[in-house]
Amino acid sequence: MKRRTFWTLTATSLLAMAGMLGAGTASAQTKLKWAHVYETSEPYHKQALWAADELKKRTAGRYEIEVFPASSLGKEVELNQALPLGTVDIIYTGMAFAARAHPPISIAAAPFMFRDFAHWQAFRNGPVFKDLAQQYKQKTNGQHIAGYTYYGLRHMTSNKPIARPEDMKGLKLRVPEAPLFVMFPRAVGANPTPIAFAEVYLALQNGTVDAQENPLPTIEAKKFYEVQKYITLTGHITESLVTIVGAPTWARLSDADKKTFDEVLWEASNRATKDIFDAENRLVAEFEKRGKIVNKVDRTPFAAAVRGPLTAADAPWPRELFDRVQAIK
Repeated sequence: MKRRTFWTLTATSLLAMAGMLGAGTASAQTKLKWAHVYETSEPYHKQALWAADELKKRTAGRYEIEVFPASSLGKEVELNQALPLGTVDIIYTGMAFAARAHPPISIAAAPFMFRDFAHWQAFRNGPVFKDLAQQYKQKTNGQHIAGYTYYGLRHMTSNKPIARPEDMKGLKLRVPEAPLFVMFPRAVGANPTPIAFAEVYLALQNGTVDAQENPLPTIEAKKFYEVQKYITLTGHITESLVTIVGAPTWARLSDADKKTFDEVLWEASNRATKDIFDAENRLVAEFEKRGKIVNKVDRTPFAAAVRGPLTAADAPWPRELFDRVQAIK
């Protein structure tokens, strides 16, 4: 009896140990959620998938990242709210949305802030952006910006021609649900109307709004050109997205894994930036082939209309920061 009990206990112990080892192996893989509001056809999604695969390879399968596109886990405001809760782990978001936590970072989405793509690139790779990213991290108790992607020059689409700021007076213009986006339309007398990204096509189609503004690759991906006749190249905002790893997720990573995540997510933002920049250079001709009227306007009067708010005392950023950005060569 004692002998049988001994072997029974031994077998039971071995089985328990095997179960524990099995559980340890299963838990060695961490599953993460990366959410965004963009279509599967857009470079942001394509490069998020690349990054997920690359992180899996570089961590020997310890991280499995599932990418949720097209607002499938929520609108942009909701994704920003979910990030510190740990219900999503990584998001793409615009600077104006990140600015809800740290207003000065919205300067990167301010109208006519950057002279051209080279100016934006110098900002992206320089100390001013690094300072802002660190300040954002401090204000959010650890939300980590790991990538910074060019989203493109925001242009207007409408069903009436726009050649001068005066042509925008009274225009019902859809803008994203972030306060900064009302600065430009208000400066030119338009009526800014915040609508969630996923609802814009229908709002244009049924006349809830008269116009919208987005970069050319987004206008193509979301098919806004199907319900708008004119594309006006105001280039009023040099838009960009940050890739943010939520504080709960970032805190769990080892130093080595943090380095790997930073390298891969920054490289993914480099790749998406190139894709968007290349797309911008070809899309004007493609839209014209589709019968759209593309207006190449003088941007100077549009920029002049908004200059005052950019340096006003109630701007979301200090004047010193504005001057730093403008001084970048």
